[in-house]
Order: sequence, then structure tokens, then C-alpha cells
Amino acid sequence: MTRRIRISGIWLLPAVLVLTSCSRAPSFDILGSFFPAWLVCLAMGVLLTGAVRSLSQRIRVPLALPVLTYPSLAALFTLVIWLAFFD
Repeated sequence: MTRRIRISGIWLLPAVLVLTSCSRAPSFDILGSFFPAWLVCLAMGVLLTGAVRSLSQRIRVPLALPVLTYPSLAALFTLVIWLAFFD
């Protein structure tokens, strides 16, 4: 009987971790529609990347690999905004 209790106790921890729920999902109400917070952060990250691109072209900064630079900047700005406001 004690062996059976130990085996069921082993499966209790993963079940508790899987069955726990999150608090409410972070979202914004924009004109009556709810948008997830990550989508708003992504839009802000893309806008900031566009501003950095415009600034770098204005001061004529040469970029070796713009194909990698701009998506990386967008991801960086998105994640920083997420961490600053939602963590």
C-alpha cells in the first residue's frame, strides 16, 4: 500500500504544474477590441526599429548585414518593452 502512495505522489507534482492556471492575460482595449500585450509590444518595437533605421541613414552609418540587423533590433526593442512594462 505504501508503494502505491509513493508512485501516485510522484505523478502529483507534474499534474499540479500542468493544471495551474495563469492570472488574467495582459491585453489592451483599443477601440473596443482586446489586443494581446505582446502584439502591442511588437508594434512598438517595429516602430522603434524604423526610427533607428531612419536615424542611421541620416547620419550615414554603414551596416554590414542589414538583413540581420533590423530584425534583431525589432526583437530587442520588443523584448525590452515587454520586460519594462509586464515583468
